[in-house]
Amino acid sequence: MADPLGFISGQPNPLHGINRAGGGAKPQQAGGEGQGPSFKDTLLKSIAEANDLQQQATRAVEDLQTGQRTDVEGVILATQKADNAFRMLQQVRNRMMEAYDEVKQIRV
Repeated sequence: MADPLGFISGQPNPLHGINRAGGGAKPQQAGGEGQGPSFKDTLLKSIAEANDLQQQATRAVEDLQTGQRTDVEGVILATQKADNAFRMLQQVRNRMMEAYDEVKQIRV
């Protein structure tokens, strides 16, 4: 049985700031500081990882073309990993733009 929220294992629940083992709620700090990496840091890390995967895929294709590499499956796997990472970042960007458009439409 999976325990994604930590109810069974007693691990802290990151979604609600509740530590089941301690029994109490942790005070939430303003702006989410101290809760872990910020959204900006996570996004920049994801962009860097996608860039690295793209560079690896490009290198793999070039090595295959020059004959330095013979495993076609590895090249296909590298290109698919890079494609999946890029598509994920596109979806994050699309969701951020949708959220921005919604915030723009809020009337004050």
